[in-house]
Amino acid sequence: MVKKEYLVEKEGKISSILCEKGFSYNEVLKMLRLKDVRVNDKKVGEDALVFAGDRLTVFCKSEPKFFEPVFDGEEVLFVYKFAGIETEALGEMLGVFAVHRLDRNTEGLVVFAKNESAKKKLDIAFKERRVKKFYLAEVVGDFIANALFKAYLKKDAEKALVKIYDKKVPFSKEIETEIETLKHSKESSLLKVRIIGGKTHQIRAHLAFLGHPIIGDGKYGRREEYKKFNFKHQRLFAYKIAFEDVGITELNGREFTKIPKEFEKLNLKI
Repeated sequence: MVKKEYLVEKEGKISSILCEKGFSYNEVLKMLRLKDVRVNDKKVGEDALVFAGDRLTVFCKSEPKFFEPVFDGEEVLFVYKFAGIETEALGEMLGVFAVHRLDRNTEGLVVFAKNESAKKKLDIAFKERRVKKFYLAEVVGDFIANALFKAYLKKDAEKALVKIYDKKVPFSKEIETEIETLKHSKESSLLKVRIIGGKTHQIRAHLAFLGHPIIGDGKYGRREEYKKFNFKHQRLFAYKIAFEDVGITELNGREFTKIPKEFEKLNLKI
């Protein structure tokens, strides 16, 4: 058994805090059932509320997983990042350079550069939009769409969030978000999303602006709307990245895809 200890930084349920540390929700439930979780050295068997300053101790079979390897090349490393870790932190852990980012609680494909030369080429390729990124987003409500949505995004650095507007306002930038509905019901809809360019929190904020926030998004969503959904992370997944000529042989003209396991049985045409 592996013993892991964590200092609680903010109030929350045990499951939420441990999921952010790389454990799956089912793993947490199993550890609680077996009483392999302790709060301040006291065994607990339920998903209790803990507070800043509490000490969580867990006994698990293996280290929590933050990523799965997808492609290990000469100049780049492709991984599937799990929710709960910052892209930059994962890059430091792996000893590689981050060239694009996923939010902490977004899962999906991330490409890292193994050297300065590859980083420079990829930085330019992303800036010149020679890299296309595709996402799966599960949102609240019945949303049927197959269109390119345009709006304006303004960043509020002090509040660490962005705001979306119909019309251009001072210091805003135009954004384009391509949305196609793959599956929908009265309760929720599964969307294929492609961002043109890509600004901070673009998908999350734009979908919320359109009236369909991503399930589990605590920043742009409405918590009361998705309490009925039994998910512990926001439902946003970067599942495909396609490269044009980016100056790196092992990437030029290639496409990398990884469908989250929970969606594989749906046989989605994506």
